[in-house]
Amino acid sequence: MKSTRWDTSYEWKAVTLLALGFGLVGLDRWLIAPLFPSIMKDLHLTAQDVGNCIGILGLSWGIFAALMGGISDRIGRRKVLIPAIIAFSLLSGFSGVAGGLASLLAVRALMGVAEGSFCPTSFAATADASHPKRRGFNLGLQQSGFALFGLALSPIIATQLLNVVTWRWVFALVSIPGLILGLLMFLVIRESPAVAESALPERQAQKAAQPERGNWRDVLKSRNIPVAMAALFCAMTGVFVLGAMLPLYLTEYLALDTQRMGVVVSAIGFGGFVGQFGLPGLSDLVGRRLASIVGFAGTAVMLYVFRGLGSQPLVLFIVLFVAAFFTLGLVSLLSGPVATEAAPAGMVSTAIGIVVGAGEIFGGGVAPALAGFVATRFGIQNILWLPICAVVVGIGVSLLLEETAPARARRNSQAVEFAGGEQPE
Repeated sequence: MKSTRWDTSYEWKAVTLLALGFGLVGLDRWLIAPLFPSIMKDLHLTAQDVGNCIGILGLSWGIFAALMGGISDRIGRRKVLIPAIIAFSLLSGFSGVAGGLASLLAVRALMGVAEGSFCPTSFAATADASHPKRRGFNLGLQQSGFALFGLALSPIIATQLLNVVTWRWVFALVSIPGLILGLLMFLVIRESPAVAESALPERQAQKAAQPERGNWRDVLKSRNIPVAMAALFCAMTGVFVLGAMLPLYLTEYLALDTQRMGVVVSAIGFGGFVGQFGLPGLSDLVGRRLASIVGFAGTAVMLYVFRGLGSQPLVLFIVLFVAAFFTLGLVSLLSGPVATEAAPAGMVSTAIGIVVGAGEIFGGGVAPALAGFVATRFGIQNILWLPICAVVVGIGVSLLLEETAPARARRNSQAVEFAGGEQPE
């Protein structure tokens, strides 16, 4: 007889390691943004080149998130997670040896392949390890590592290390922790229960007699999947345009020095860190749909306020912190619990990969390149209109979400039973 006791110890070990892993994804991905003023001088790059460097990683990330999400559902989480974290850590170090725009673009594109493979697989591994009543919180907590390391600490780490080493050595130094974490994940992370069970001889015989499992088209039949794809595009446009262009906005338009710019930009990460487990955790109580609407509306208001501020580092930090709380909270909410709960049985990683892939291709790939075009043609001071418009559209998209939060669904069911015991037709 199987034990029904939940392995809470493994749950927290797994979530902690996966959060650190996704944190290093964020660090390796966003470390380049505060280094761009130095890189631009050495490699003779333009604002359009900056947008393209951010965008090409987003495009390859999005494509491989969609591809590898489905593959990890079939071959297992470990076979994707561990090679991916080793690969993107090494490639981050190789960013420091780029001799020009072409080589930098090539390395960043390959990083997107590895990080895109890690992303949906790590979310699915967190969902596998999590008790259902903590799924939203744990998925948000895991994703919050991206904001803490990538958007909060990376500007501070980068700008402080530039005082003692060149930008090339900064990349080399930050690649080391990922190699260590890859070893720890190899020792701790277990295989998905569904994949492990499917490897048993009796399950193999059953599978041979069953129809072929669903594919990505079955995932898209769930209403919340295409809605989440569109909403995530809006949210990621906000995140990636800010992450890519805000350092230039602060230094070129508001004339902040490099150190103060690094501190202000870090507000994206600190606010996002709290938001990435705060907003999904809140959605466990109030529902996914309401939390998404509030997140988009809050982002729109805060970005509009931010646009009207002058060179006031403390005020800029506070407003940006709140905006990032909502924006990055939305990323966790839509790619985590919303995608997970909308997935057909056995296709969680596939669903996450499709949602994240669409958001990355458009929000993380196309939007930064478009932002580079806007900055070059219309001036860096107008760059904030792009994320503001995107999150306003996101409010309308969120209205189309169907509620799937377990606690909210239970309350609705109890209300129906109390009212008459019959479901409405």
